[in-house]
Amino acid sequence: MTREIGHFIGGKHVAGTSGRTADVFNPATGEVQATVALASPAEMRAAIENAASAQPAWGATNPQRRARVLMKFVDLLHRDMDKLAEALSKEHGKTIPDAKGDVIRGLEVAEFCIGAPHMMKGEYSEGAGPGIDMYSMRQPLGVVAGITPFNFPAMIPMWKFCPAIAAGNAFILKPSERDPSVPMMLAELMLEAGAPAGILNVVNGDKEAVDTILDDDIIQAVGFVGSTPIAQYVYSRGCAAGKRVQCFGGAKNHMLIMPDADMDQAVDALVGAGYGAAGERCMAVSVAVPVGEAAANLLMEKLIPRVENLKIGPYTAGDDVDFGPLVTKEAYARVRGLVDRGVEEGAMLAVDGRDFKLQGYENGNFIGGCLFDNVTKDMDIYKTEIFGPVLSVVRAKTYEEAIDLPMSHEYGNGVAIFTRDGDTARDFCSRINIGMVGVNVPIPVPLAYHTFGGWKRSGFGDLNQHGPDAFKFYTRTKTVTSRWPSGTKEGAEFSIPTMG
Repeated sequence: MTREIGHFIGGKHVAGTSGRTADVFNPATGEVQATVALASPAEMRAAIENAASAQPAWGATNPQRRARVLMKFVDLLHRDMDKLAEALSKEHGKTIPDAKGDVIRGLEVAEFCIGAPHMMKGEYSEGAGPGIDMYSMRQPLGVVAGITPFNFPAMIPMWKFCPAIAAGNAFILKPSERDPSVPMMLAELMLEAGAPAGILNVVNGDKEAVDTILDDDIIQAVGFVGSTPIAQYVYSRGCAAGKRVQCFGGAKNHMLIMPDADMDQAVDALVGAGYGAAGERCMAVSVAVPVGEAAANLLMEKLIPRVENLKIGPYTAGDDVDFGPLVTKEAYARVRGLVDRGVEEGAMLAVDGRDFKLQGYENGNFIGGCLFDNVTKDMDIYKTEIFGPVLSVVRAKTYEEAIDLPMSHEYGNGVAIFTRDGDTARDFCSRINIGMVGVNVPIPVPLAYHTFGGWKRSGFGDLNQHGPDAFKFYTRTKTVTSRWPSGTKEGAEFSIPTMG
């Protein structure tokens, strides 16, 4: 019998009542392993109202006690790491080590949020004027929401709900319907950690659920991660409804390889960052830019055999697998179609993984690693985020030609440079118009106490995810001017106070 996944509302598992469901597939076999309920607007509103009832008492709880819930939550994540990784891999397809990394990166944000008492502190000025003191306080917004993608079903939900809840808000999570089990498990663990019922609600759904979140007057802020077209839609509709909104969209992450780079180190970095998680990462390196023909030829000489020998298989194969299948058959068809398009456009397909087949898993969504050479900036495979195990090599004659590629691209999520020259690296970091930069680091995702966010069409909104920005996003500042009269009558003042 197929497992049915409903919602988690008010601290309880709740069956869907809309009559609409979606299939949850095993990406390795292509088989349906569960069905997930798709919430109606009425179901979403019920969850929002439940959160609104729970939030005032939670917001009035002192930050230290809220932080203790996060401390317990971190302990529970460690306890259930294997169980979470297994569930994640089964629905997403990524390897167990990669799935554990997904959980750990979210766990690190939960650890940072244990510092909520410090992050919630305001400022104080004694004697700002005659007998006048001023102070500010950070207060929760109320009910906030997150709309999160399939590719990191543990990490990105935790990036959203951990700081929001630590700051005193109640949270509505609308995860991807492609791999919904882990978000439900996280909600169970938050309840076990001591979060009151209704503080974290998980409502599965599609566009109907998203639009209800964007339009509902109770929800004060929305965070989103996904494709750029949907990010723009969520940002525009949410802002039009008067909400605070942060949205993170697509990417086309470049890695420059200078002639002086350690080529073996650069190849290791490209293979891991380009093909890990089957390329289904917003921070995946999808464009390699060697500078100079000698560097380009050496790069290809070393890269081709590495890509040809990538180990591909189901997560159950353990350490023998570099990456697994794509998440759905639709994702497979899209990636394969873009590779076909690259060949049509004249790029040289140095490694062709399109016909990869795995015995016993013929119906899985597996595609082999693909490597293009001689890609140009006018090709669709260069302009489009492929979101698959496909790496494009764009040869540049000079550093200036190379740096222009990421600077002129519409996306600005991440970028990296591999070089031994400090002056070049410093110039690159200063000039590049990209949100996250790596120097000899291929995936420059900041740690939890810094902020994560792209520029240009990779990010919409003026505050980033996690780090100090998260507490700013999920709170509003109130400033108090306080005066205690001494008893001396001063009369009415009709000019604006100057505090002088």
